[in-house]
Amino acid sequence: MTVTFLGTGTSQGVPVIACDCGVCLSTDPHDKRLRSSIMIETDDKTVVIDTGPDFRYQMLREKVKHLDAVVFTHEHKDHIAGLDDIRAFNYRQKSAIDVYATERVQAALKREFAYVFAEYKYPGIPQINLHTIGMEPFDIGSLHFIPIEVMHYKLPVLGFRIGDFTYITDAKTVSATEAEKIKGTKILVINALQTQSHISHFTLDEAIAFAQQIGAETTYLTHISHNLGFHSVISGQLPKGIKLAYDGLKLHI
Repeated sequence: MTVTFLGTGTSQGVPVIACDCGVCLSTDPHDKRLRSSIMIETDDKTVVIDTGPDFRYQMLREKVKHLDAVVFTHEHKDHIAGLDDIRAFNYRQKSAIDVYATERVQAALKREFAYVFAEYKYPGIPQINLHTIGMEPFDIGSLHFIPIEVMHYKLPVLGFRIGDFTYITDAKTVSATEAEKIKGTKILVINALQTQSHISHFTLDEAIAFAQQIGAETTYLTHISHNLGFHSVISGQLPKGIKLAYDGLKLHI
């Protein structure tokens, strides 16, 4: 299984529009962060978790030629806005794309992309097959997904454990029951927005504490804002086994 970090930034990405802070002006490519998303590839399936506003460019950058499914964590725009661009895969593959989402997220997709679900469909619009997910595990080909519910302030968000790999984004709190599902995972991905306190995201210190609680062999931090600091500086300050993810990073699991 190969996991590619398509984006590791928060909702505004890095650099932020009109910002002249040091991180946004950095020439280090590690400080350029598109909206958070990952791609999982196996011998039989290619799956993307979340299609943010940068989805089109992410697919072009990674030279993706085939997509089997999209899995959504939640309905915020930085996680769903790029769904329209799956129509390129519809055209190439001559088939609809499987989309896995909770009923609440499906309702948001139907609001945001009403034309996709209209009775009379305009030619060329995205073609999708909706699959309803909840807290029960589900399979996409050989990939076995175990949903993990975290709280993004008061909004439930799904993370997913796939074998020895767990991906969680937009978490502020994780119950003891849900944390137990993660125990034993070898690679953990968790959000770390910034150093300052935030109402709906782990701070850097909170993410480190959670990573140490879980005890994964390696933890990668994602969903990072310009307020976290320079990639090169923060990377040198992290405990052993905890790393900053960056756009384009590939993990072979």
